[in-house]
Amino acid sequence: MRQKREDVRNVAIIAHVDHGKTTLVDELLKQSGVFRENQEVMERVMDSNDIERERGITILSKNTAVTYKGIKINIVDTPGHADFGGEVERVLKMVNGVILVVDAFEGAMPQTKFVLRKALELKLPVVACINKTDRPEARPKEVVDEVLELFLELDADDSQLDCPFVFASAKTGMASLSPEEPGVNMEPLFETIVNYIPAPEGDPEAGTQVLVSTIDYNEYVGRIGVGKVDNGTISVNQEVVICNHHEPGKQTRVKVSKLYEFDGLNKVEVKEATIGSIVAISGISDLHIGDTLCAVDHVEPIPFQKISEPTISMQFMVNDSPLAGLEGKYVTSRHLRDRLFRELNTDVSLRVEETDSTDSFKVSGRGELHLSVLIETMRREGYEFAVSKAEVIYKKDDNGKLLEPMELAYIDVPNEFAGAVIEKLGQRKGELLNMGSITNGTYTRLEISIPARGLIGYRGEFMTDTKGNGIMNTVFDGYKPYKGDIQYRKQGSLIAFEPGESITYGLYNAQERGILFIAPGEKVYAGMVVGQTGRSEDIEINVCKRKQLTNTRSSSADEALRLTPPKILSLEQALDFIDTDELLEVTPVHLRIRKKILDPTLRKRAAFSKK
Repeated sequence: MRQKREDVRNVAIIAHVDHGKTTLVDELLKQSGVFRENQEVMERVMDSNDIERERGITILSKNTAVTYKGIKINIVDTPGHADFGGEVERVLKMVNGVILVVDAFEGAMPQTKFVLRKALELKLPVVACINKTDRPEARPKEVVDEVLELFLELDADDSQLDCPFVFASAKTGMASLSPEEPGVNMEPLFETIVNYIPAPEGDPEAGTQVLVSTIDYNEYVGRIGVGKVDNGTISVNQEVVICNHHEPGKQTRVKVSKLYEFDGLNKVEVKEATIGSIVAISGISDLHIGDTLCAVDHVEPIPFQKISEPTISMQFMVNDSPLAGLEGKYVTSRHLRDRLFRELNTDVSLRVEETDSTDSFKVSGRGELHLSVLIETMRREGYEFAVSKAEVIYKKDDNGKLLEPMELAYIDVPNEFAGAVIEKLGQRKGELLNMGSITNGTYTRLEISIPARGLIGYRGEFMTDTKGNGIMNTVFDGYKPYKGDIQYRKQGSLIAFEPGESITYGLYNAQERGILFIAPGEKVYAGMVVGQTGRSEDIEINVCKRKQLTNTRSSSADEALRLTPPKILSLEQALDFIDTDELLEVTPVHLRIRKKILDPTLRKRAAFSKK
């Protein structure tokens, strides 16, 4: 018989990037007494990964739990970035309701719409939390209207439209039920969660059913599956069957060796768990996201959300440059293959395919950021490899017509830069759908439909064009007919002519040709890109050139040569910069751009044969 478990609530926190989800979780943890009075707690404690802390974004969804008035509230913190939407989609199967966090100034943004649509499709009740009400330019009442309009646009039913609104300032740790009242603590939010989010339901007497929504990995215990107990109970040493709704033939008998529940930031070992509990199970090696653990005598998999397909791909290949193998710890194709396939264990949105060459793999993801985070993670682990320029994944419709992925770009820029942005995106096949004024008329909000390939390599240019004041958010907008060719880069590359070490004298003569990416004393090889020229074609230069020494002295000969400081590219900038005939060589120490064909004669021959 189905019954409710009143002492548990399972809730996910969803929002657009930078609207304060992780900071809100910090405060809920602090005010529920998870930390000692004198315990030193860093900001955004849920962003445990180094890259998350450096970039200030959440990449992986994470579980935590707090206790409020005897009720255990399991909280899942999710990413807000569109590239990590797969993380959000899968954890929603684990919860019974969501807290939608919306910035009191920015209002409903594209990713707010994406995550809310997913929650409404699963018929989950929503608590709307208007955050950052302490901002001087906050406009909570208008934002409430925007959120309600979004609900109507997404065809929410009456019960979802009747959702409670909480007004909070996660930074100061206060919440209230009215925009006029400042609030004292987070109690109004806790109360709203307990009263509005339904308790989990299930049949404790039925056969065990646990749907695995997240996979964690630990080098000591291996794979850890995280999911919610939908029916029955699960206990240590119990024999269960792994099955999958999308793979009817899959059935494997395994034993549960360890079982954990979440308490604050820790996993606590338990002997058994019943309906509504979010548990972590270790000791099962062949466990994947979307699998269901069932009782041996009652094998019935739970349907799992189909994750959105990747839209962008890159070639990851073994580094074969003249400087290969000098800096990385893992350099062979076997190392690269094992690492990429291991990433599939925890990332549902990623695809890895083997190619005709044993040294190259096609890796597909949800966007440039998704793939650049993987590259940065592998680089820090000691891997050395090369990657090609990102390319979009095309499809064909029933009539054989070519389709390409489209994005909706929402751009907020100061009024004086709006024209430049519209012009640049127009050249990249962007189409202006909407244009309006925000922030008392000082900023313009643009809504532009643009092919996903038109945004590749544009973000750096966008920051330059808006002098760092523009904000651009994109959301996937389905596949539409191919829009025509786009020219990515108008400037050519400065290419090193011979191997050696860069010399001040050679760089001094080269800097007249364009912007340099290297400083004196760096190792270079023929075919390596050392800078960018203002002209459209590539130029070969000799940066290893030494000054000819003679016994004649002139008055100006010994004056110091002044070099302009080189432009050091970050990983994202380098991925944006490379063209289709170039590769980015990634090592734990250096990022080097190079031509695919290093030999200048063969390169010219290849370019000529293309014409």
